[in-house]
Amino acid sequence: MNEKILNPYYGELPESYLFSTIAKKIAAYKERNPGTEVISLGIGDVTSPLIPAVIEAMHKATDEMAQKATFRGYGPEQGYGFLREAVVRGEYAPRKVDISPDEIFISDGSKCDVANFQELFSADCRIAIPDPVYPVYLDSNIMAGRKKNIIFLPATAENDFQPELPEGGVDVIYLCSPNNPTGTVLSKETLTRFVEYALKNGALILFDAAYSAYIRDAALVHSIYEIPGAKECAVEFRSFSKTAGFTGVRCAVTAVPKELGKLRTMWLRRQTTKFNGVNYIVQRGAEAVYSESGIVQTKQVIDTYMANAARIRTALAECGFTVCGGQHAPYIWWKIEGWNNSFEFFDRLLETCAVAGTPGSGFGRCGEGFFRLTAFGDPERTKTALERIRNNLKSLRC
Repeated sequence: MNEKILNPYYGELPESYLFSTIAKKIAAYKERNPGTEVISLGIGDVTSPLIPAVIEAMHKATDEMAQKATFRGYGPEQGYGFLREAVVRGEYAPRKVDISPDEIFISDGSKCDVANFQELFSADCRIAIPDPVYPVYLDSNIMAGRKKNIIFLPATAENDFQPELPEGGVDVIYLCSPNNPTGTVLSKETLTRFVEYALKNGALILFDAAYSAYIRDAALVHSIYEIPGAKECAVEFRSFSKTAGFTGVRCAVTAVPKELGKLRTMWLRRQTTKFNGVNYIVQRGAEAVYSESGIVQTKQVIDTYMANAARIRTALAECGFTVCGGQHAPYIWWKIEGWNNSFEFFDRLLETCAVAGTPGSGFGRCGEGFFRLTAFGDPERTKTALERIRNNLKSLRC
């Protein structure tokens, strides 16, 4: 094969994706230590099963697919109307946000949508990305050849993890709240500043709200469209993966308001060309998340994860560590004092405790010196992991 045909920008990416690197390290440890149970508090995958309301709806939809009268083939690429209406009713109406079903797009994951949305932008547009943050924002733009056009917005303990506005003009701004990995929430004041900046400078905000269901304070912003003017400058991504345990089922939401004009038309065109839609059975399951029983059951699962988060925060604080996050998000951002390399800390934690987390530097330069733990684990296994950390404190302090 002539390698000249290959996309050269892939060569500008790290050799492997962050979580692939972690998986390889864990596999190597298990090979060296057969029989030792590794407890992972690293990758943000859920562990609770799908709620009964979702399972019941999916079973019913499966039966429909077995009957000629109710069988469905290709569905609408934008998503079935029943789910788009349920999203508006369940996500936006309670926040008094005026979004219509035809501004909602259903997909097989917000990771896919966040990565794919940049296809709509010109090759030379300037991109602003918070640091630290979910790696896909950066990697997908590097793949498109924009590495030289990316600027970073530091979010550090010194600014309470509220990124500053870009210096100079940018065209696209990624924001994530609650933030992955820091677990912090952007304040209404911060979001207002970004919306005002975007409106003034003709910029677009890509707002990742995948963890909004974990916000415990009703006064905090759950959707960027709660900020006046945001519908004129923002696209919002939401997910059923962490809200309702759909990581292995795949379903998500992207809101593209009509106020964005041509951009909405382009996204629809992109989806109808490259995407055949989420299957009917999954969409019926997602719809059930917003049923009366689904809302109650989903909240119970989220409460379990947030109890885990509180347990992790408390245990680390009692050990003398500084932590943030874990109050409105399933992530705890652990300051690893004395360690200059978070991957070296990953190795030490794995070797001494058989516990895995995620090195902060994997989320950006400002993540160095921190370590992410997730609250998605089984409660009993999480307790065991924390006991191992308590019992090996001397080894974990550099």
